Amino acid sequence: MGIIGLGEVAQVVHLPVLRSLPDLYEVTAVCDISPGLLQRVGGGYGVARRYADYIEMLDENGLDCVLVLNSDEYHAEAVIAALDRGVHVLVEKPMCLSPREAQAIIEARDRSGATVMVGYMRRFAPAFVEASQQIGALGQLNYARVHDIIGRNQLMIDQTVFVDRPSDVPRSAVEARWAKGRALVTDALGDVPDVLAGAYRLLCGLGSHDLSAMRELLGRPRGVVAARQWRDGRFITALLEYDDFLVTYETGVDEQLRFDAHIEVYGEHATMRLQYDTPYIRHLPTVLVTEETRGDSLHRVVSRPHLKDPYTHELEYFHEMVTQGRRPKTDPEDFIEDLDLFAELIRVMATHSDARI
Repeated sequence: MGIIGLGEVAQVVHLPVLRSLPDLYEVTAVCDISPGLLQRVGGGYGVARRYADYIEMLDENGLDCVLVLNSDEYHAEAVIAALDRGVHVLVEKPMCLSPREAQAIIEARDRSGATVMVGYMRRFAPAFVEASQQIGALGQLNYARVHDIIGRNQLMIDQTVFVDRPSDVPRSAVEARWAKGRALVTDALGDVPDVLAGAYRLLCGLGSHDLSAMRELLGRPRGVVAARQWRDGRFITALLEYDDFLVTYETGVDEQLRFDAHIEVYGEHATMRLQYDTPYIRHLPTVLVTEETRGDSLHRVVSRPHLKDPYTHELEYFHEMVTQGRRPKTDPEDFIEDLDLFAELIRVMATHSDARI
């Protein structure tokens, strides 16, 4: 495996997990635009082949696969470059920012025959897998709530682990990333106000976890009944319509030191709540709570299927998909379902703002 991007998620999650899976993966090359990270993080993990340019890394190493962890504005370029060289790809969410990029990734995958998988680790948590198997037992679904109000990740990360945050990335590179991101949002939505562009980026980032998991559990909604954003796109609430029930979706990021992400599904006779904790502290388990009325009593069951973290399950699954030639459930077509839903949410938000799409 080669790794593209040695930032926060690579340091806190992926590199430690990969080190725990020596029977499945060997990291032989790393890439980052920060020379300091290449030296300190790459060197710390004993990786001798370090590159500032992922094209050079792909061309000079006989890699089986790459893990794409760089800034999401550049995901599509890195994914396509790997696929064009026959290299399998696990890319962190969001896979990309625009439908045009997504289609280009699909075309590159189909040309190469290599695997592309999107890193939706919440959908690999044992409690989520259990929930997807048990949801049929709830009977008629009446309502669901998808909730993700969290404090900034760094608030929790800084209490638990050291992250090397480099100071040697040129200001020009940062500004180029911002400009590229705004251009990709325009490509996806048209010329929208900055607040709606910010809301779209929140959906592509944090929201992609929630809405992707919702789709696997409940299917794709028929449409968006209502949607609002506030605090410059940092908070979103929406009402999603299914055939015979509704789902509320609420998300935002603040300065509180807590992580509250859950999906709660209300059936006629039973309720299921899937409760996530921050993924940046490994082995905090995802928990499934079910409540069911039986006669005059309410039975409450708390299930913690496994302490293995979702990222480990995800990487084990990716290895299985590649080595067995199978198609992952979180493939590019699955991600396009999210992009379509994000765009619809923004369109509905726009009807209640000064700007129109």
